Amino acid sequence: MDKDITLHLAQEPEADALLSRSPLAALVGMLLDQQVPMEWAFSGPWTIARRLGADDLDAHAIAAYDPDAFAALLSEKPAVHRYPGSMAKRVQQLCAYLVEHYDGDAGAVWADAGTGAELLRRLRELPGFGEQKAQIFLALLGKRLGVRPKGWREAAGGYGPQGVYRSAADITGPESLAKVRAHKQEMKAAAKAAKAERA
Repeated sequence: MDKDITLHLAQEPEADALLSRSPLAALVGMLLDQQVPMEWAFSGPWTIARRLGADDLDAHAIAAYDPDAFAALLSEKPAVHRYPGSMAKRVQQLCAYLVEHYDGDAGAVWADAGTGAELLRRLRELPGFGEQKAQIFLALLGKRLGVRPKGWREAAGGYGPQGVYRSAADITGPESLAKVRAHKQEMKAAAKAAKAERA
């Protein structure tokens, strides 16, 4: 990851600084990014690290943590997610996978990926990452963090092009966040309309 880049996904300096320097924090933020506002999701890694008494996340430590205690940690007010119990389980599954396949190093998922297609496959294999989440994270790596294997834009699908405001990959500050949010609302409205037509 490019050390000079700061992500602006949590819209909170300390949380964004952690996302920018920690591959695992970025992955965990992406994992949490569902059914809650984006800033809430991407603030999660910083909240978890603070509650663990650390300044970064450690895949080995989280994977080995007592599941009930970890769920309690995420459930403390303010909760890390709307569904802290199930998300605690997912975060631990992700960390356990990283320990097993990448020796706990989240950055190794993309460090030596030769092509965008290979990187997409690796991201899709992560617990909790479906096609869409994998494509958004691939676009985030390419657009914001300087990780650009051959064909990365194509592999990222609709999230790859420059100048679109479709996902976390396109956020550089409050203005672009507002544009991404508007796009998501349009997509929701279109899906709702299509559903009503079918009914």
